Amino acid sequence: MKQLVAFDLDNTLAASKQALEPFMAEALADLLGVADVAVISGGDWPQFQKQVASRLPERADIAKLWLMPTTGTKLYTYRDGQWAPVYAELFDDALKAKIKTAFNESLEATGFKPEQTWGELVEDRGSQITFSALGQQAPLDAKEHWDPDFAKRRVIQADLQKRLPSLSINMGGATSIDITREGVDKAYGLRKLSETSGFPLESFLFMGDAIFPGGNDYPAKTMGLDTVKVRDPQETASVIAGIVAVMK
Repeated sequence: MKQLVAFDLDNTLAASKQALEPFMAEALADLLGVADVAVISGGDWPQFQKQVASRLPERADIAKLWLMPTTGTKLYTYRDGQWAPVYAELFDDALKAKIKTAFNESLEATGFKPEQTWGELVEDRGSQITFSALGQQAPLDAKEHWDPDFAKRRVIQADLQKRLPSLSINMGGATSIDITREGVDKAYGLRKLSETSGFPLESFLFMGDAIFPGGNDYPAKTMGLDTVKVRDPQETASVIAGIVAVMK
């Protein structure tokens, strides 16, 4: 029997950078009634607060919710009436600068520098540097049409891997590429969650939309977890309903 169900966020629980829809908030509340729940994604804590923590109904048992920003290099739990960090692993300034330079050089080299952007392309999230191809505030429609099959980002990813061979580079969301320390990916974050929560990895189930080679959900599969690849939040909610029915 599974004890903890872990999820990617963007395009798994919600549209890219959008808050949970009411149907998903209710589905997660149902799931928290029968299991612990974790959300692990590339966004930083303010994004998690906006998309997940502030959207759940009062009935949700959020003491059983584990929120893992920046690919699990940060962990937040709800204790004593508030969300608080359990740990955070941060880049130093020199490495941040090197990563930002590599992004700029890679966009020029691959020819994928966008003509129109909305906000900064590269965001410093402390323990992760994230590239958003159209900018951090790009409208959802533009994001969904820029690289729906990940083809552009695979080219950028391959170029970045030559420039930053000692770092982990993974694709996620609608337009994002996340860079973390070597060996830091969702497998790393989920192992840390197992250590912190006390739940063995074999009791985990992971769901994500990017469970394919190069996708930032794929490490969960390669580490041996039971995984479910989903298409979108609607499919995720359907799978959750099935899990709740079995575990009740």
